Amino acid sequence: MIYTKLGNTGLEVSRICLGTMTFGEQNTEKEAHEQLDYAIDAGINFIDTAELYSVPGRKETQGSTERYIGTWLKDRKDRDKIILASKIAGPNPGLTYIRNPLNFSKEQLNIALDGSLKRLQTDYLDIYQLHWPERKVNSFGKLGYEYDENEKWQDNFLDILHHLNELIKQGKIRHWGLSNETPWGVMNFIRKAEQSGLPKPITIQNPYNLLNRTFEIGLSEISIRENIGLLAYSPMAFGLLSGKYHDGSDVKNSRITLFPKLPRYSSKIVFDVAELYIEIARKYDLNPAQMALAFVNTRPFLWSNIIGATSMEQLKINIQSIHITIPEEAIKEIEEVQKLNSNPAP
Repeated sequence: MIYTKLGNTGLEVSRICLGTMTFGEQNTEKEAHEQLDYAIDAGINFIDTAELYSVPGRKETQGSTERYIGTWLKDRKDRDKIILASKIAGPNPGLTYIRNPLNFSKEQLNIALDGSLKRLQTDYLDIYQLHWPERKVNSFGKLGYEYDENEKWQDNFLDILHHLNELIKQGKIRHWGLSNETPWGVMNFIRKAEQSGLPKPITIQNPYNLLNRTFEIGLSEISIRENIGLLAYSPMAFGLLSGKYHDGSDVKNSRITLFPKLPRYSSKIVFDVAELYIEIARKYDLNPAQMALAFVNTRPFLWSNIIGATSMEQLKINIQSIHITIPEEAIKEIEEVQKLNSNPAP
């Protein structure tokens, strides 16, 4: 395994992070524990979850992922060697069964974090992330930002920074990060933290894959210059880049088929562009899934690549991507596809 230092924190995380959002929906508790055991044995020391999970968000399964991790974690003696990250959900009218109101006030941060810690059966989180902004932004499939003059959000960046700092002082979290955030949001948090002498975000968890490289447009420079690394989620685009949808294998139980209300990767243009990348992989005798992951692993702004799997076979293939080197000629062909078909799945 390869490890990355998280800025100036002293933490080192595996370049591959185990994503867990299938636990409780597509994976049973036993299967979750099997994945966790295998990942740790393979050198992964970084686990990512959220109070929302499993995905798609449903009242019946909310918190199940954290509970499964908790029943695995409680009997281990190596908690100090595991980097555990979770997230607090932001505003969403369809998710008020989680908490109400869904915001980042002091009260709600305490309620959300205490709930996560209880389910995870741990006293602290290494990284606590704001799952998505309170304000309206272009995320979850939206490429362009549309300003809403009737939006009621007011700047509360400084309040959030103070609340998070209190949680750090209490020992409940060690560091904090952002997710599904924009360049404007990241720089506001960083600037106000510096001006006030408060802890800055250390990570940003946004989507990044061959079909969605929008992180490169504005956030990549911020990531490198401000030392806030990317935790890339959906590096396989819901499995679309594995080739299984194109060759018809394992499609019945795949996420795009099971959850049509998550449409980011289900359009024809996305399917067609994915096929071009799959053809490149096969031309160079690469496993398409491993090529997709290996490409993400090469990015200079990446700190960890969040993989997910519903089977042990998939998990083993995905973890092995850390050892894959993509030929330079293949990289050139990937870039040609990106120029002609850039970011069809923002």
